[in-house]
Amino acid sequence: MGTTLVIGKPLPFVRAFVDTVDAAIAAYSPRQRMSALHRTGLAFCVTAILVTNTICGARFERASLGAYALAALSGMFRHAKIPGEHLWVARVRVIVASYGITGGSLVIADTDKQRSNVATTLAYVDTRRDPESGG
Repeated sequence: MGTTLVIGKPLPFVRAFVDTVDAAIAAYSPRQRMSALHRTGLAFCVTAILVTNTICGARFERASLGAYALAALSGMFRHAKIPGEHLWVARVRVIVASYGITGGSLVIADTDKQRSNVATTLAYVDTRRDPESGG
């Protein structure tokens, strides 16, 4: 039987992170800030990711005991007034700055993830070979 997790409100350090991201967005694009609703939703989602160890809206909804509905969470991000790329850039800048990194290249790779054989039949799936395993 599964354990029921209850998320009442975002964790304090997550709230601080989201506030820092909002300040980074303002520095990047002064006219754009996250709304209070967007900040609360983002803080909840980051907390839910940490608590549930997954990125799944249905699990987030269950973990909040219905306080945060899946449709409301997805709608909040879909209809946000701030472009997603500004939010992405701001989050990366905050994380990089928190580690004191001042230069370098940022590369995102998930080549260590094993893929299903079915994925090759999907559109836009790139075929890559892992040099270590030969697969």
